[in-house]
Amino acid sequence: MSKQEQSQEELNKIIGELEQKCAEMPDNVPAHHHLALVYRKAGRIDDAIRELEKCLELDDQSVEAYINLGAIYFEQGNLEKALEVNQNAIKVLPEMARAHNNIGLIKQQHGDAAGAITAYEQAVRHDPKLTNAWVNMASCRIMAGEFDLALQAAKEAIKLEPEFGMAHNNQAVAHYYLEQYQDAKKAAEKSKSLGYPVDPRFLQAIEEALAA
Repeated sequence: MSKQEQSQEELNKIIGELEQKCAEMPDNVPAHHHLALVYRKAGRIDDAIRELEKCLELDDQSVEAYINLGAIYFEQGNLEKALEVNQNAIKVLPEMARAHNNIGLIKQQHGDAAGAITAYEQAVRHDPKLTNAWVNMASCRIMAGEFDLALQAAKEAIKLEPEFGMAHNNQAVAHYYLEQYQDAKKAAEKSKSLGYPVDPRFLQAIEEALAA
């Protein structure tokens, strides 16, 4: 038996045990939530959605169920539902930083840079250590042409996670637009060394700017 087959067999065993637990305790929210997460891991997305909706039917204050359901909708490209679910999470827990960050991502997908930035600001206000929100904010501020603020956000992300390749890439882009080409090259090379797929055209643009 291959490792993949063994892993699938173990996952199916866990699913069976959790399904039995949910059948025995149909009103147990954590059991349904755990089953939903395992369904999602197994790629059984419709089943995961059903279990998360069951969690919310039993407890409409279950913030984690909202967050995980929103993540699935976002992955499916159902941004309207993803937005609604994350907004519901914030109604229950206004300081839920991940929900604010998720709303920022959704607004960014819609091209609403100002709305996304506002959401990211809320996210880092409630959780200054939420690295993804700083990285996302840097990307969005670059979109908005706010390069100084983008640079600050990228640096905050790097302070939290020095090996975050995308943060270094954002830093490089901000430096580039601020005409700080040597710093841009250094940050881009760092990003590339960390495995981030830095756009070769961007690297070429830096070299051309340095040579000018």
